Amino acid sequence: MAYQPAMVPPKKSKRTLFIVFGVVLAICCSGGVLAGFFLFRAVQEATGPARSTAETYAEAIVDRDYPAAYRQFCSSVRDRVSEADFTRQQSSQPEFTGYEITGLNVSNNNGRVSGSTTIRFTPSVGTNVTQSFPMVKEDGEWRICE
Repeated sequence: MAYQPAMVPPKKSKRTLFIVFGVVLAICCSGGVLAGFFLFRAVQEATGPARSTAETYAEAIVDRDYPAAYRQFCSSVRDRVSEADFTRQQSSQPEFTGYEITGLNVSNNNGRVSGSTTIRFTPSVGTNVTQSFPMVKEDGEWRICE
């Protein structure tokens, strides 16, 4: 009787397992990146116009272009305060050399769209001045409505 070795099953390659794992991981990562991109775009579309109004206002204040800043106000503020009074009031304030928008919030509650922005102004002398402004959407445009 001749000696017959026991059957040894062939070794399964881990290579196939790693390839499958790599493909699944790549699909998941791609999905995460795409979801992040579309979420970022949705937030930009929601807050972009409000940010633009806040930046226009802040740049006008820094440039001491008070008529341009005044145009960013909602109608109720423009009804209460004349452009001349606003210009006179702002002219007496310290000069600002820069600004940073530190906060921006946009919300939609039962169809009423509103928001707020926080702007930190850098004066030529002294400490930073931080101001918060309520914002409303009026006639399709974002306006500062303090």
